Amino acid sequence: MSQLDDKLAALLQLLQELESSVIGFSGGVDSTFLAAAAYRAQKDKAVAITACSDTLPESELKEAEATARHIGIRHLVLTISELDSPDFVENTNQRCYFCKKTRFGALAEWAKNQDIKWVLDGSNADDVSDYRPGLRAIGELGQVRSPLLEVGLTKDEIREISAAWGLPTWNKLSAACLSSRVAYGQPITSEKLSQIEQAEEYLKPLTTGQVRVRHHGDIARIEVAPQDIPVLAAPETAQAVSAYFKKLGFTFVTLDLTGYRTGSMNETLTQANGNS
Repeated sequence: MSQLDDKLAALLQLLQELESSVIGFSGGVDSTFLAAAAYRAQKDKAVAITACSDTLPESELKEAEATARHIGIRHLVLTISELDSPDFVENTNQRCYFCKKTRFGALAEWAKNQDIKWVLDGSNADDVSDYRPGLRAIGELGQVRSPLLEVGLTKDEIREISAAWGLPTWNKLSAACLSSRVAYGQPITSEKLSQIEQAEEYLKPLTTGQVRVRHHGDIARIEVAPQDIPVLAAPETAQAVSAYFKKLGFTFVTLDLTGYRTGSMNETLTQANGNS
């Protein structure tokens, strides 16, 4: 057996030992694979739950529902509100900690009421290399496990197995909650999240890769894949994008020439630490 086969066998064995579980299900690459694995190992004792709030784009919720149907797993939508947490709204560099605590705390409470012992998180082995305060929240919730991380599966390995299993998300672009687009220190509001969602939905048909609209108050900073930068920079397109964004409430509309990169808002944290 290959190392990947060993990891997959270890994952399925772990899930069988857990017997029943609630999977925190966003419909992304990781949570979809985890839900499919849990369904294989636990059958009807596995439940996928999507925590729905202002931070989840409507398009992502619809995709999650369709993906759950593809897997065959029971799927529920649990409405929550991170915006009820002053710590989350404050938007410090610990925002993801408070978000995870709210989301998985709600899932854990639901699971407890259903006599389901475990809640599963889709973090993978690559996540430990980035700034992820949310992992600390997961660690503090004793009822939550991260099976993909526990058996050492990386994102590329998860994509490889997902393709072999015929999962529609095997090549899906990575996603993050809308609050990750708001600059640290600026309060998170439903209005800002709506601005970001509408702005990104407008850009998606114009681009071929990742799209992020970073919210810096009255400034929108657009990040797209390098090949899409010339497309948005073309005068006619740039003018149309700028006009639409200004209708949404932005004063200035900028295109980041570095292009898309994951966690770009964390660059300010790195710079601050380097200057300290």
